[in-house]
Amino acid sequence: MQHKVKTRDFFATHPVFSLDEAARSLAPRRGRAATLDRLKHHLKAGRIKVAARGVYALVPAGVPAGRFSPDPVLVALAMRPDAVFSHHTALELLGAAHSAWRQCTVYTARVHRPMALNGTAILFLASPKGLTGKRALGTRRVERRGRLVEVTGPERTLVDGFRRPALAGGLEELVTSASGFATMDLKLVEEVLRRYGAANLWAAVGWFLDRFQKTFHVSEAVLKRLERHRPQSPQYLERGTRGGVLAHRWNLIVPEALAGSGEPDER
Repeated sequence: MQHKVKTRDFFATHPVFSLDEAARSLAPRRGRAATLDRLKHHLKAGRIKVAARGVYALVPAGVPAGRFSPDPVLVALAMRPDAVFSHHTALELLGAAHSAWRQCTVYTARVHRPMALNGTAILFLASPKGLTGKRALGTRRVERRGRLVEVTGPERTLVDGFRRPALAGGLEELVTSASGFATMDLKLVEEVLRRYGAANLWAAVGWFLDRFQKTFHVSEAVLKRLERHRPQSPQYLERGTRGGVLAHRWNLIVPEALAGSGEPDER
């Protein structure tokens, strides 16, 4: 009975877990082999299901295991405990995403090949070189179904989104979603930009903060500092695209669909 209660308590606080987590909690003396034996019993009973190699998910009561889709965020966390969720996944976890997105992106020290989970792609990304030694810069912890997960905050998410727009759901999704952030630490934004050291990112973020100057209480002094780092010649907001409108202040060619995007009273 003690084992059953302990297992039930473990399941209650670990909707998704790795074999290593289970072994530490359920059979610290007997190890992985003993844990596997116990998990096989619950797998056969349909209480849990395999979500990925060495990762299991608790199946809600009354739901057939074959019809249950585990949370990709928690699966990625179980696979990589050092996970920092980024891009569109960060927008979702921060409550700012404008649209649903069938992709989960995570920074990790140990990159894993992409994997598919019930129609959602999980991408494991190497931490940006510009942030070497500063992995936690601009991150925060948020709750996800009873677990705390680390995620890039609004500032990192904005900069990382402009760095790789496709991972943020595209430029329109990024701009629309990021404009809904409640606050923006402008000093932190500049620190992240300095570490990346890319002129096009300074311009992109400058253009965004210029468009939403009132929303984020951006002073002209901040915009001028950003402007000093803009590219010498016009650059596309998203590489590989053609056409658009030149934002002269930022030497940035912006897609026509975004050229007029700004604060509500400017649209």
